[in-house]
Amino acid sequence: MGFLKRIDRNAERWLLLTFYTMLVITMAIEVLRREVFSYSSIWGEEIVRYSFIYLAWIGAAAAVKERAHIRIDVAMHYLSPRPKAVLYIFGDLVMFFVACIALYWSYETVHISAKFGSVTDGLRISKVWFLMAVPLGFALIVWRLLQSFVRDFRSLRDGTPVYQGDTLFD
Repeated sequence: MGFLKRIDRNAERWLLLTFYTMLVITMAIEVLRREVFSYSSIWGEEIVRYSFIYLAWIGAAAAVKERAHIRIDVAMHYLSPRPKAVLYIFGDLVMFFVACIALYWSYETVHISAKFGSVTDGLRISKVWFLMAVPLGFALIVWRLLQSFVRDFRSLRDGTPVYQGDTLFD
């Protein structure tokens, strides 16, 4: 399997693992410091906070990729493959439209932060690195929706069952 295919298949997993590990290790260190040494740092809180924000946005993109986001799909069980594909495409189009608008406006925030040179309170590094979580998340969502369109149009054309993702309860 090619390098780009592996990235496409596992990008969110590796990013989620990285930020989750960073969050857990930093939080454990900060709890230890607070309980044992009666001292905590502002940088630890910032790392945990920003790791959690990245986790949320990358997780949203992973949910779009796997069609694991919350939905009510009772009616979908009674539809044949073609109408089901059309409904999934419609839902993805709505999400695509919202994600594109959100991507534009979230980038605006990053641009303003870069323009005025705002920095974090504890780490004293540019807030751009942390504010980029939102546009990065929406860019990943847009990318995964484009891939979903290709997959669903192929299913619509061939009349094959549309990819529904994993179900939480069966």
